[in-house]
Amino acid sequence: MNIPNVIAKELKIKDSQVLSVIELFREGATIPFIARYRKEKTDGLDEEQLRNIEERLNYLTLLEDRKQSVLKSIEEQGKLTDELRDKITEATKLQEVEDLYLPYKPKRKTRGTIAKAKGLEPLALFIIDNPKFEGNFDEKLAEYINAELGVNSLDEALQGAKDIIAEMISEHAESRQALREYLFKYGFISSVKANTKESDLPPNKKDVYEIYHEFKIEVSKIKPYQTLALNRGERDKFLRVSINFDNDEILNVLFNSYFKYKKSFFIDILNEVNADSFSRLIFPSIERELRNELTEVADLHAIEIFAANLKQLLLQPPLANKIIMGIDPGFVSGSKLAVIDTTGKYLEGMTIYPHPPQNRPEEAKKVLLALIKKYNVELIAIGNGTASRETESLVAEMIKSNNLSIHYMIVSEAGASVYSASELARQEFPDLEASQRGNISIARRVLDPLAELVKIDPKSIGVGLYQHDVDQKLLAKKLDDVVVSCVNYVGVDLNTASAALLTYVSGLNKRIANSVVRYRELNGKFNNRSELMNVTGLGEKAFEQCAGFLKISGGNNPLDNTFIHPESYEATQKLLELCNVTTAEISSKGSYVELIINKKGLSKIAKEINIGEPTLADILDNLKKPGRDPREEMPKPILRSDILKIEDLEPGMKLKGTVRNIVDFGAFVDIGVKNDGLLHISQIADKFVKNPLEALNVGDIIDVTIISIDAKKGRIALSRKS
Repeated sequence: MNIPNVIAKELKIKDSQVLSVIELFREGATIPFIARYRKEKTDGLDEEQLRNIEERLNYLTLLEDRKQSVLKSIEEQGKLTDELRDKITEATKLQEVEDLYLPYKPKRKTRGTIAKAKGLEPLALFIIDNPKFEGNFDEKLAEYINAELGVNSLDEALQGAKDIIAEMISEHAESRQALREYLFKYGFISSVKANTKESDLPPNKKDVYEIYHEFKIEVSKIKPYQTLALNRGERDKFLRVSINFDNDEILNVLFNSYFKYKKSFFIDILNEVNADSFSRLIFPSIERELRNELTEVADLHAIEIFAANLKQLLLQPPLANKIIMGIDPGFVSGSKLAVIDTTGKYLEGMTIYPHPPQNRPEEAKKVLLALIKKYNVELIAIGNGTASRETESLVAEMIKSNNLSIHYMIVSEAGASVYSASELARQEFPDLEASQRGNISIARRVLDPLAELVKIDPKSIGVGLYQHDVDQKLLAKKLDDVVVSCVNYVGVDLNTASAALLTYVSGLNKRIANSVVRYRELNGKFNNRSELMNVTGLGEKAFEQCAGFLKISGGNNPLDNTFIHPESYEATQKLLELCNVTTAEISSKGSYVELIINKKGLSKIAKEINIGEPTLADILDNLKKPGRDPREEMPKPILRSDILKIEDLEPGMKLKGTVRNIVDFGAFVDIGVKNDGLLHISQIADKFVKNPLEALNVGDIIDVTIISIDAKKGRIALSRKS
């Protein structure tokens, strides 16, 4: 198999592009680096295309390795024919290879192998190969009676032959594939309520699967979230799930796929064997395969949604240069306060007890006011967990009664408790208890969401659905890719970034990231990117991969505060000289440089300074906006100064809200009350929306209309339709 050619055809790109990417992978280049700094080599492939190449390359390499292993095994058995070799060589899926290998795979003792050991294989072949037999079959059977081999009767001889034929059918690759296709096209997946004893049910779990107690849907039409719900219900022992089909039809499919005739002297025997092979040997494994395939599709879909949500969350715009108070609300243990400065440094923290059982709201307001005045707090970030809306009410009252000009916002606190108990949190705040660290994380999420959220396992950030049910390896890989992509897309301030953030920078790892921080602590701020070469463990290759993503504000070279790679500094200098602009002037004369390039022509100048056109275009983009944060283009979060209660809501009311989470069936929107409202997929737009991600992103600020309110259940239905 020509792997680069196969990938190129699948992804509809050129062979040369795939070959270039594979070569760059072999050289140790990362995907963010290739996407940004090797556009000439890849002809402008983006990160998604590069990850697709990586994924297919890994799969096809594994496929080729498996083919070679299977071919070797069959050849050693002396059973490798030219036809079989061709079939295995031409296979495009691992499942095809395994199906072809099945008859030759070393087996444990089975009814079929026992019968073969008794010398009954020729009898089995006779029954298959002689449909027009007209003799005395009992006489034929009698030839195989052999007491020494354990065949003592005609019935035993016939049964042994049946067992062999059943296994032959079950190991026939084309037959298995025909059944897979039939079940996918015409099969049904159904579920009923399981008759599980209460004592056998998982503790502290409720049966929330009522809609699946009598459920049936075509296999080809089942939705990913339904698959995951069925799997979870089955795992929790609330549901019994099965694949259903027309029994007569599927047996016909199997018979016709294996036997090349419809009439035979032995038709009754063959029909019996066909049914036995299906029910005993084939269907259990095919059902598992089909369920696994549906689960894999559902997993990938759920992971893609999770990844898309995570990306948008990580790219939320920072509210930089603000002194922020973070509040982690609570009842019994109180609400934890923390004030951070404009750099994220922890200033002071306290605990207040405004809610039951202590009920000390006036005292709490005084503490809040004192901290606000002491540190000139500009914004209050309230976690959205337990006692969130009660705390919001308290803060709103305090702002109003004291005529303060500050605002508050509700912040997702998902993962804050995970961070507070982590080793990283202990290292950052060794003198604080775990309960005092979560509120710092809440405040920092507002100051710089990306820098703070990278410290938390992405699965704990709270923007997924069924994240604990899907393939955990696939999920971890995908989410890690998202974090890496976001960090490198935004860039990192070399002089303020934590080791946790630096770990995700192209070319760096945990060890080198810690070395960068140690170097900074010992030697003070980096003045230029070249100083990175003094960091222990950071060699030339790592420098090449990371340098362009690490920015230095106020350093020796203004280019160090851009995404322009040091390898392009010489070309950039030539460009600036052509335009009579110094590096010190780039922040004010970027548009002038663009004017010169447009006048002379991009292609002409690229040749003149000996650089590729895509790289020149990127250099120009960075000269126009040096030090820019791409997150600035994202919608700013909603800041509030007064509270809204569910009792204040009425159908028809129009509000602004923030998209908190996106799922298959719609989106959850924070409209400023205790419970997020549900914007069902049917209400997202006037036109048909197949996938909510087509129309919405996590963090979007949208206008919604209230359709209905169920105050008892805390449910709010929303619409965006005109």
